[in-house]
Amino acid sequence: MKLQQLRYIVEIANHNLNITDAAKSLYTSQPGISKQVKLLEDELGLPIFERNGKHIQCLTPTGEKIIAIARELLVKEQSIKAIADEHKKPDVGTLRIATTNTQARYKLPDVVKQFVKRYPDVSLHIHQGSPQQIYELLLSGEIDLAIITEAQYLFEDAILLPCYMWNRSVIVKKDHPLAQIEELTIEELGKYPLVTYIFGFTGRSDLDYAFSREGILPNTVFTATDADVIKTYVRLGLGVGIMASMAYTESDTDLVAIDASHLFKASMTQIAFKKGSFLRRYTYDFIHLFAPHLSRSQVEKAEQIRDNNEIRKMFDDVDLDYL
Repeated sequence: MKLQQLRYIVEIANHNLNITDAAKSLYTSQPGISKQVKLLEDELGLPIFERNGKHIQCLTPTGEKIIAIARELLVKEQSIKAIADEHKKPDVGTLRIATTNTQARYKLPDVVKQFVKRYPDVSLHIHQGSPQQIYELLLSGEIDLAIITEAQYLFEDAILLPCYMWNRSVIVKKDHPLAQIEELTIEELGKYPLVTYIFGFTGRSDLDYAFSREGILPNTVFTATDADVIKTYVRLGLGVGIMASMAYTESDTDLVAIDASHLFKASMTQIAFKKGSFLRRYTYDFIHLFAPHLSRSQVEKAEQIRDNNEIRKMFDDVDLDYL
């Protein structure tokens, strides 16, 4: 059994059982991967994949268990390399992060600025995507840290750390009737077409819950993953915007932001990394810059606990920042 063989079967799983796509991502040939997978199955004496002719249909039940262990072993391999790099060049390396557009655009710039100044020789890569895409990037080992707001259930196999709380504002043009209203209600919002996030992005499910709780079906006419796009279509008169309050800035002088924190449940942004990962010193520092209450000692304690329910209890008494 070779690590390369384990890498091949994990990559096939990561690419929805498509060997051609797996081969492209690993810069190798499809026949080469197929041969090594067959050798591994012969050595183990059992199939990892169920096939229909030459085509893979699904993982066998035993194959699912093997893939899960293979992922852990590949994480350990990466950790061994990271330990060596930490010893040889502690301030040189790569940090790969994935998050949503709102976090990347409005929360991360100041953090990145401080981080780059402190670690000029660390190459920082930021990917944007949906919670599902971010989860898949973390699972496949293509990123080191995931910054998420929704679908935390996807990340239960990772270490999840609470960072800060945030809520929403209703965004309208200055001449809109809602700009003059004294107390905003869900009922009033329900009278207008809405422009907001695609489901699964930045607390959209909390928004839908607030409307359903009042028995009102929201008239959502446009959805986007990007708060700047939401503001653009509010300016065009397409509807009333609902977005993260942090996305309203001083430059939005033609728009009015109405606090809606009394209407919607606050959302929590969390940072995740794979269990068993070796975190470089600069990774701990990035986490601390992003969420000041997450010191290295706190993160290391969470790594030892490994259970996210218990980790959440660690921070019950912490007054998280509210954006």
